[in-house]
Amino acid sequence: MSEQENIDDMFLREKMEKVEKYRILNQYVKKGEILFVGSSLMEGFPINEFLLDFDVNAKIYNRGISGYVTDELIKVMETCIFDLAPSKIFINIGTNDIAQEGYTVERLIQNYTYILSEIKSRLPETIIYVMAYYPINGLDDFEGKSDKSWFIQRSNANILKANEKVKEMTLSMNGRYINVNKGLYNEEGQLKKEFTIEGVHMYANGYKAVWDELLPYILE
Repeated sequence: MSEQENIDDMFLREKMEKVEKYRILNQYVKKGEILFVGSSLMEGFPINEFLLDFDVNAKIYNRGISGYVTDELIKVMETCIFDLAPSKIFINIGTNDIAQEGYTVERLIQNYTYILSEIKSRLPETIIYVMAYYPINGLDDFEGKSDKSWFIQRSNANILKANEKVKEMTLSMNGRYINVNKGLYNEEGQLKKEFTIEGVHMYANGYKAVWDELLPYILE
């Protein structure tokens, strides 16, 4: 097995272990609360810290899984969504799809439509909030933390196109689309350097800008 295959195998095991961890955690959740679900950009959201820091009276469960694409979320919706029976669900999935070789926005929307359709069918009272994909920063130097090849597919142009299609899909299905990106852009239309670890993933100050956009929907 090559080094890359070993890395891929390890990453797959980590994702499977998280699903199992969530399955067991779900035995203790209070149903009818708020759910955040998606990939690493959701898993890394410091939700509980923000709830405490800003004295917000809400209960939010996070079922994000680093590295996930829409195909993978579809396979674990029972654990990551339906076991919790949330009253509100905030979802951000698909940025890893954009980064994949062979990506098409049509395939992304097909999968996303299926996810929302299943939620609407099985949880008809749940309010669905679809979050815009965050911008990236492929221009600044991050001292070897990033590889410029990451940003060939996962470009801001592809992200903007995907956001347009995701918004169109969400509204057509009577979901609620939230543009959470207003405070994230620098003057060049990139994710602010001070917000990001390596051009994609964010520090808490970046998430705070997103939190400010989400909070009215969390509280309504």
